Amino acid sequence: MGKRGRIGAALLLAALVLPAVGQAPAAADDRQADGRQPGDRQPDGRQATAQLPEPTGPFAIGTTALRIADDSRPDPWTAGRTRELMVSFWYPAARPAAGGPGPRTAPYMLPAAGAHFGGPDGVGLINYGVTPGSTDWSSIRTHARTDAPVLPGGPRPVVLYSAGLGDPRGWGTALVEDLASRGYVVVTVDHTYEASEVAFPNDALATSVLPGLLGTPDLDIAAVLRRSMDARVADTRLVLDRLACLGELPGLPSGLAAALDLGRIGMAGHSAGGFTALQAMHDDPRITAAVNLDGQLHFPNPDGKGGVHLTDLAEDGLTRPFLLMGTRSPDSGSYRAQPGWDALWRHSTGWHADVTLEGSRHGSYTDAASLLPGLARQGALSRATLRDDLGDLAPARARAATRAYVASFFDRWLRGHDDHLLDGPSPRFPEMTYER
Repeated sequence: MGKRGRIGAALLLAALVLPAVGQAPAAADDRQADGRQPGDRQPDGRQATAQLPEPTGPFAIGTTALRIADDSRPDPWTAGRTRELMVSFWYPAARPAAGGPGPRTAPYMLPAAGAHFGGPDGVGLINYGVTPGSTDWSSIRTHARTDAPVLPGGPRPVVLYSAGLGDPRGWGTALVEDLASRGYVVVTVDHTYEASEVAFPNDALATSVLPGLLGTPDLDIAAVLRRSMDARVADTRLVLDRLACLGELPGLPSGLAAALDLGRIGMAGHSAGGFTALQAMHDDPRITAAVNLDGQLHFPNPDGKGGVHLTDLAEDGLTRPFLLMGTRSPDSGSYRAQPGWDALWRHSTGWHADVTLEGSRHGSYTDAASLLPGLARQGALSRATLRDDLGDLAPARARAATRAYVASFFDRWLRGHDDHLLDGPSPRFPEMTYER
C-alpha cells in the first residue's frame, strides 16, 4: 500500500494513483473493532452515513444552486464544449413560521453525484480512501433549506469558496454553513471536468477527466497543473462577473441579489482551492481578502528535472490581506517550509499571517474532519486510512479551529470586527502555532 500524496496545487497528480489505497487488502490493524474489514457494510446490509456538525452562528441558512455559462470560452478540458459551471449560494435565511411544516434541508449530494463520488472513479476513494459503495452520500443532509427566503438586513459580505483538486464544491460544507450562519453569503464553485463530478439541472453529470490522464504517455504534469490553475482563476472571474448581474436571473430566491455586498468580497479555498483564492486575488482587484487552507503555491519544473517553479503570485507578492493555514502533512507546515509560501511572504506588503494546525493532515480543513470519523466507525474506511487523512488531532478540534480562524479573518477584513484571535498565539487553540 503506497502512501497517499497531497492533492494540492503541487500534487504531482498523486491523487490519480491512489485507487490502490482503497482496494488493497486490509492489514490486521486496519480492521474495525468488531472484526469487520474496511468497506464491509453494516450487519443489516445498510450503507454507512454521517451527519454534518451544527453551524455555530445565530442565523438560519438557505441555499440555492445556479448554472453559470460562458458561451465565448472553450472548455479547457473537453474539446467542442464551452465553459459551464455550477455554483451554490449559502446565505442567512428567514426562519420558517412557527407551527408550519418542518423545514426540509438540502441534501449533501444529489443521488447521481453521490453514487459517482462514492464509486470506484470518485474522489471519495481516490483522495480519501473511502471504500467504493460503502457510503450513501446522498443520505447526508445539510442544515440549509433549499431556496429559503433571504433574511432581510443586507447587503452582506460575500465569500467565494474553491475546493481542492478533484473535490466537489460541497466538500467544505461544514465551514461554508458556519460562515453563512454568521452572516456571510458564501458562493461555492465547482470546476467542471476537474471536480470529481458536477450535477447540472438537466440531470447531466460531468465527471472528472483527471483519472483518465493517468494513462497518457509522457504526461506533462506541470502543464496539467497550470491548465488547472488557469481554468480555476478564469472560473472565478466568470463567477464574479455573474454576481454583478444576479438580479437579472430568474428563479433565484427573492432578495438574494440585494443581499450581496460586492464591495466586500473575500475568497477561501482548500489545497488547489487555496492556491486559486490567492492567485485570483492577485489577478482581480474585486477580491479584497483571501485564505489559503494548505494549498502550495508553486509548480513542478517543466523540464522534469526536479525542483519547483514559482508563480507570478509568489514572485510579486500581495498588497491585500491574506491568511496561510498549514498542516503537518509532508511538504506543508509554516511558510518557512514551503518555497512558494516563503516567496509570497517575503514579497508581500499587505497584512498577512501564518498558522499551522499541529497534529493535523491535509484533509483536516475539509469535510473529511466532520464525516470520515463516523464513516470509519461504520467500516467505510480503515483506522489507518482515517489517520492518514486527518492525523492525530481530534477532528472536532480541527473543525473548531478552522471555523474560528477563517471567520476571524473575514470578520476583520470584510466587516471591520476584530476578535483579536489573529493577534498572536491563542490559549483558545493551543494546537495552532502562529507567525506574523
